[in-house]
Amino acid sequence: MKRTALLIALLSGTILLHAQDKKHKEHWIKGVYLQWGYNVDAYSRSDIHFKMSNGDNFTLHSVKAHDSGDFDAVYKKPTEVSIPQYNYRIGFYLNKTRSKAIEINFDHTKYIVTDGQTARVTGTIGGVKVDGDSVLNPKTFLHFEHSDGANWLHINYVRLYNGLQNHSHTRSIIKYMWKAGAGINIPRTDFTWKGDRLNNKFHIAGYNISTEAGLRLYPFKRLFLEATGKTGYVRYVNALANTSASKGNRATHAFTYLEAIATLGIEIGHL
Repeated sequence: MKRTALLIALLSGTILLHAQDKKHKEHWIKGVYLQWGYNVDAYSRSDIHFKMSNGDNFTLHSVKAHDSGDFDAVYKKPTEVSIPQYNYRIGFYLNKTRSKAIEINFDHTKYIVTDGQTARVTGTIGGVKVDGDSVLNPKTFLHFEHSDGANWLHINYVRLYNGLQNHSHTRSIIKYMWKAGAGINIPRTDFTWKGDRLNNKFHIAGYNISTEAGLRLYPFKRLFLEATGKTGYVRYVNALANTSASKGNRATHAFTYLEAIATLGIEIGHL
């Protein structure tokens, strides 16, 4: 994910430099905010199609998957904040009232196909046509997960509305919001085929669209807590499903999701 972080940093830096260009009488960016937090997720069932380098070509139908919050790492390994399913945002306000923004949005979620479930399998395996039920077991069949991140990077348009005001009516204590956006998936897929396991490389493997809504609580003028619910559609068109002994394997699938997100944010002054 170092390359991804560098790309985001370069993009953010470019936007900031443009905003600070003295040749412009009025900057189009009216402020910046930064957020960090965590999430929990629920996924729809998914058909996962595998195209293997050995000629196997088959589909798992309507499989179940779950997330893995790993929130115990917060107190077991407090310095390793990226172990749990995390979120970060870099937002750029577009007007002086800070009611409109563009946001770089990254969700590190974990998608794990549930072992032990029985799924219908169709296609060709070992040169034999198959159409029947099979138990998903990593030792005898397969295991599939995006556990080093399903990793959705996208751009959001953000709209905020004033809610509860402070006593002097000089600022909002609560703001309501909605967001909508789209972007790319950068997973690292962990795949096991009949006991042979490999955690594959990060790469761009598909796209996503989403909507989000919730509220912000401002205990202080610039510091806020944000709680949102999110839903979207994710499609992976070429997830790596290599093993230590076999390269060139690919997986394709899509699903919808529900995500609950809590973040801590800070607003930076006008540029």
